[in-house]
Amino acid sequence: MTCASQFRWTSSARSDVGRVREINEDACLDQPEPGRWAVADGMGGHAVGDLASRLVIDALSRLASPVSLKTLIADARTRLQTANRQLRDEAARRQVQRIGSTVVVLLACDRFCGYLWAGDSRIYLYREGQLRQLTRDHSQVEQLKSLGVLTDEEARHHPAQHMITRAVGATDVLELDDDAIEVADGDVFLLCSDGLSNELSDDEIVAVLTSAERENVSEELVELALARGGRDNITAVVVQAEDPDASDKTLLNPSP
Repeated sequence: MTCASQFRWTSSARSDVGRVREINEDACLDQPEPGRWAVADGMGGHAVGDLASRLVIDALSRLASPVSLKTLIADARTRLQTANRQLRDEAARRQVQRIGSTVVVLLACDRFCGYLWAGDSRIYLYREGQLRQLTRDHSQVEQLKSLGVLTDEEARHHPAQHMITRAVGATDVLELDDDAIEVADGDVFLLCSDGLSNELSDDEIVAVLTSAERENVSEELVELALARGGRDNITAVVVQAEDPDASDKTLLNPSP
C-alpha cells in the first residue's frame, strides 16, 4: 500500500542563472507522477553552492514509496539530515566555513500535501483568487517583521534580506519546519527561490498564475523576474491539482 494522491497533478519548472550571477546555485525537483517537488538555493561561493543544492535535490529524488504522509515527511527529514551531514563533512574537507542550501519540499499524499523547509525559499498557495505564503522565511528580516520592526515593504529592500537563519549544511543539527494542508480542486502551488520572490510582488505573481498557459507558468514567472532585474538565480516550480471526481461531477451535472 502506498499513499497515492487522489488528485491529478500537472507541474512545470524552470531555473535560470539570472542577469548578474555567473553560476546557477539553484536546483529543483519536478516529479508530478509521485507528487514530489522541491527547490534548493545553494550558498558557499563558486562550485560549492551548486554542489550543495544538487546534493539536496538528489537526496529528495530518492524518497521511498510511503504508506502515509507522516512516513513520507519523516523520510524526507531523514534524507535531508543525511545531506546536512554530507555538506558539513565536505566543508571540513575543503576547509571552508560552510557549504549550505535552503530547501523547500512539497509532497502529495491522499487528499493532502505535506511540506517542509529550511531557509527563505518559499511555497505559495493560490486558491479561490487569493495568494497565501505557506512557509515562513527563516531569515533575519522575517524575525524583524515578526517583532513589528519592519513592514513587508521595508523587508523587501532591507540590506539583511539575504541573511538566513537556517539551511541544510549550516549547523551540525538541521532544523526543519513542516506542516500539511488539505488540497482542493484547482489549487496552485508555487515553490520558488528568493531570486523570484525578491523581484516580484504578490500581485505580479497572481497576474502570471491566472493569465499564463498551464505549461508555461514557470517560464513566464522567471521571465518576469529577469525583466525586473534578475539580480539572483531564479527558480520557479508551479504545481496544479485537479480532482478527477470533481471534474466528473461537472461533466455529468453541467450548470443549466
